[in-house]
Amino acid sequence: MSRCRVHREDTGTPRGSRRGHRTGSRSGSLKSIRCGMKQQLAWTLMTCIAVFTSGTTLAERSATGIVKPLRSVQFSPDNDVKCLSSAVEAGDPTAGPSTWILKAPFGCVVPWHFHTAEEQLIIIGGAVLAEMIDHPPTRLGPGGFAMMASHMPHRFSCQGKSTCLMIVAFDRPYDIHWGKGG
Repeated sequence: MSRCRVHREDTGTPRGSRRGHRTGSRSGSLKSIRCGMKQQLAWTLMTCIAVFTSGTTLAERSATGIVKPLRSVQFSPDNDVKCLSSAVEAGDPTAGPSTWILKAPFGCVVPWHFHTAEEQLIIIGGAVLAEMIDHPPTRLGPGGFAMMASHMPHRFSCQGKSTCLMIVAFDRPYDIHWGKGG
């Protein structure tokens, strides 16, 4: 990009003269205007390139959006914990972050386990006893939240008299390792 140099003498308004009274050359003023237009055009083009290239990158990473009423969720029985049902709500658990909805009847216990991913849990309904290594057992009701760091052993049990509904989100591909060894 070429640099434009504008000196007061080039503007057509020399030092000491009042605005509106031209005493300098007209070609200096036109050079100044052309120079300013070139600079503005260059900045505009650079901004457009930055916006469009970053927009493409963001669009590739962003989801298309999802809206699902709870009654439309298709729960499937869990392969490991027979009393638990789940459905993947968003993402691909085999390839990256994912969000799940879990349903457990009263008395259902998900034994000690851990994941490579960080896990976040939000209770929608029921009462869940959340237990983690180095944390006291905590009973969570609707709106309750727990976050388990990568490799942090934890377990859950559905307590109370109603079915427990939970949202679980993982920040990377899903895996599960049974036991307390984290």
